[in-house]
Amino acid sequence: MKTKTKSLSLTSILAASAILFSASTFAYNPAPPPPAPTPGPLPGQPSDNFQRGPNPSVSSLQAERGPYTVRTSNVSSSVRGFGGGTIYYPQGTTGTMAAIVVIPGYVSPESSIAWWGPKMASHGFVVMTIATNRTTDQPSSRATQINAALDYLVAQNSSSGSPVRNMIDTDRLGVMGWSMGGGGTLRVASQNRLKAAIPLAPYDTISFRNVDAPTLIFGCESDTIAPVRNHASPFYNQIPDATDKAFVELNGGSHTCANGGNQYNNVLSRLGVSWMKRHLDNDTRYSQFLCGPNHTSDRDISEYRGNCPY
Repeated sequence: MKTKTKSLSLTSILAASAILFSASTFAYNPAPPPPAPTPGPLPGQPSDNFQRGPNPSVSSLQAERGPYTVRTSNVSSSVRGFGGGTIYYPQGTTGTMAAIVVIPGYVSPESSIAWWGPKMASHGFVVMTIATNRTTDQPSSRATQINAALDYLVAQNSSSGSPVRNMIDTDRLGVMGWSMGGGGTLRVASQNRLKAAIPLAPYDTISFRNVDAPTLIFGCESDTIAPVRNHASPFYNQIPDATDKAFVELNGGSHTCANGGNQYNNVLSRLGVSWMKRHLDNDTRYSQFLCGPNHTSDRDISEYRGNCPY
């Protein structure tokens, strides 16, 4: 009996020691931090939300650059279908990203819209700013060149020598275009190919009642080349209400007001990035910057229309 009692006592002591050791370990070893947000879906991973990057804020959207550093790759002017260009792509990302083509306007070079390249890429998109075959190309030709540029990016995604190989989700394509490039953008937005479009002070002579891609139109209040009342405003009104759409008129802006690198950078960045993130990445964190704010309280916005919620 004495031996059994001693054995039980020893067992009790060992158990108590184990409990104290466990408690001590817990006290001095805090729980591991929560896992970081998923930066993006892996190739082939099904998802309907392609959230990427930190939670956005007004200040982060209006900063000169987004959270990612950006590299560039030149596209030769001898490429077929358009006049060459520049690919901007983010570093330090995983998974695939949406791709955006940006096209300039009448008698204007690629440099006129180059601000949008690093701006969008730094927020997690593969972006290609392009030149046109001829600076005098009309909207119909620009639409054809936009499609050629999109085809080029899609092909680059599977090309062994491409700097953006396996980086692009070829089902998530967007387009931006200025002036006649904006007209071309609206034409492609009517072809059931895009997930998002942003015409910048668009110019065209046709109707856009078949636009099916979510479309944000920037108009320039003092534009005498593509007056808002003849172009941006009626284009917005023609887009079906079933399509997500918005119209932003920049206060006092001339025809180049939406090109970037100017006094309207904050508005262009805040709303332009949010539109693409919401509709190309399905990222609802950006809805708050599109739906809800009193946009005309911003002195750089003279008029805002939209069919929220989205």
